Amino acid sequence: MLQYTWLIPVFPLASFALIVFFTNRYKNLSARLAVGAIFLSFLLAMGVFFSALGIEEPYRSAFSWFPTGTTSLEIGFMVDPLTAAMLAMVTTVCLMIFIYSQGYMHGDRLYSRFFAYISLFATGMLGLVIADNLILAFISWEIMGLCSYLLIGFWFERPAAANAAKKAFITTKVGDVLLFLGMLLLYFQTGSLTFETIFERVNHLPPNIVVAAGLLIFAGAVGKSAQFPLHVWLPDAMEGPTPVSALIHAATMVAAGVYLVARTFPIFTAVQGHPALVPVAIIGAFTALFASTIAVAQNDIKRVLAYSTISQLGYMMTALGVGGFVAGVFHLITHAFFKALLFLGSGSVIHGVGTNDMMEMGGLRKSMPLTFWTFLAGMLALSGIPPFAGFWSKDEILSHAFDHNQVIWLVGTAAAFLTAFYMARQVFLVFFGQPRNTEIHAHESPPVMTGPLVVLALGATLLGLLGVPADMPLLGPLLGNNPFHHFVGEAFEATPFNPQVMGISISVALAGLALGWLLYGRNPLAAGQTDPLERLGPLWVTLKNKYWIDEIYNATVVRGVILLGDLLFAFDFRVIDGLVNLAGKATVAFSTLNERFDTYVVDGLVNLAGKGTVALSTLNELFDTYVVDGLVNGIGKAADILGRELRLIQTGRVQNYLLLLLVSVLMLAGVFIYQ
Repeated sequence: MLQYTWLIPVFPLASFALIVFFTNRYKNLSARLAVGAIFLSFLLAMGVFFSALGIEEPYRSAFSWFPTGTTSLEIGFMVDPLTAAMLAMVTTVCLMIFIYSQGYMHGDRLYSRFFAYISLFATGMLGLVIADNLILAFISWEIMGLCSYLLIGFWFERPAAANAAKKAFITTKVGDVLLFLGMLLLYFQTGSLTFETIFERVNHLPPNIVVAAGLLIFAGAVGKSAQFPLHVWLPDAMEGPTPVSALIHAATMVAAGVYLVARTFPIFTAVQGHPALVPVAIIGAFTALFASTIAVAQNDIKRVLAYSTISQLGYMMTALGVGGFVAGVFHLITHAFFKALLFLGSGSVIHGVGTNDMMEMGGLRKSMPLTFWTFLAGMLALSGIPPFAGFWSKDEILSHAFDHNQVIWLVGTAAAFLTAFYMARQVFLVFFGQPRNTEIHAHESPPVMTGPLVVLALGATLLGLLGVPADMPLLGPLLGNNPFHHFVGEAFEATPFNPQVMGISISVALAGLALGWLLYGRNPLAAGQTDPLERLGPLWVTLKNKYWIDEIYNATVVRGVILLGDLLFAFDFRVIDGLVNLAGKATVAFSTLNERFDTYVVDGLVNLAGKGTVALSTLNELFDTYVVDGLVNGIGKAADILGRELRLIQTGRVQNYLLLLLVSVLMLAGVFIYQ
């Protein structure tokens, strides 16, 4: 089964191609192709997962892709516990989102295009998961970046969506460039881009090189996983369709950054003391708390979840930063289920009421009961309430942080309190009390949308039990030794059970829920009533405006880039173009002089030589005609005359011959006499 792993991303890639080239006009067929392809990937991923339970060494298959002299770049796939667990998670969550999308996107004029895009999106994430080298990983990474641009701006006729797509693309490219530099550094230092070879050789490199490579990889993850300070693109990504938000926040895109750090974890731990992990832990913990404070003051149902995602990704980075590989990956997997559930649940709410503003909702638990109960399961999982999945994974993170750095643990605990509070606030504003907008007539979503909610709710409720610590009283002996926990947990050192940290974690989560109930549940807000948190005054305004980070970036980074662009344009126009124009004018002047020199000097000499040649030819012709030909003709005429005269002596008459003889004798006699 493992040898067919490469087919897992091929199925959605094939559906993308078929939809684009053949079935684009047939909406239902396009949707079925996409769902069918991801279902095949899901089945194969499950087969790979269960097959991988019995392997002791990672399974690899590769081929030479680009021979270069004495070296050769290889490309292939690898299956290990991390790969198998991620494949199972990604295909399951993607399948639920694909099914849900059939109902949510029904009637959209670009229905087929949507399913083509999300198929390619899934291809990118699955390709990243199975990659055994940085080449395939980076190609898949960029495919996801392209698809996020296309899907965030899917409703491109809306200026907000188009701007959000560009913002996401440009912001993540900052991290992508740094990641690419990290790849080049590793290639020049190790001579390979294959993970196995890099991990073997990285231990023999200078520590500063290893740390630099790790930080460059982490910089790429900061952009993709929306960590501070590159977090600003993710909330605006809510302008895309809700299934896209679920894909980005749960199964693909932002999960890719955390996965990449986990995949390259041996690079971060290669240097003694693990200095490359320090920024990971600090930025992750800060992001977790920072984003949770912003989520408290948001009224858009999807933006609350967006900042929640940023915060939870911070938790995962925190876990990896303090060396908690198992805790970080475990939370990545559980988070995918309950965050997909929450986003799809919010989409169901938006589909039912037609607005994103929680201040216009209220009382929806009666008109949308299935959405309410499944959303509640996701909310409790995210809040860290036992026995829901988020409790076990988040508790493992806090336990690991407590053992390694208690400042990080305190920050994570504070973020856990705020998480429970803002999720309680969201549930009470949306589902409790009375509708605050009488024009809204809510209705439950169709089964094609609520069915995936039920499946994801089961995952959000039960999945965490696979991570119950084996040394935990009561539940440990029952659940802690399951093959799945052993499968993932033995890859790296797992965190021992800490009842003190668990007790604090539960208490903090319950306190957050209690505060949410006190402010929003005990006396639900009525129409026109202000938010109780507005009493915080300037602090509320600051949180609602997200610490003005976007405005600060616009005033500094954006305007700075524009100013730099203007300066470069002026330099190009005044200096570069001036030099080019000067060179052009000089060339024209030189060409003019050259033309005149050619016309009056070169051509003059040539013409003079030609005229001289013509004159000489004329003289030669005259000499030939009158001298040479005259001489020849004169000789001929003289010979003719002489011949005529001499002919007279050949008359045949004797008297003429005697006369000639007499004359000759007289002439000879005269000559002798004269001498």
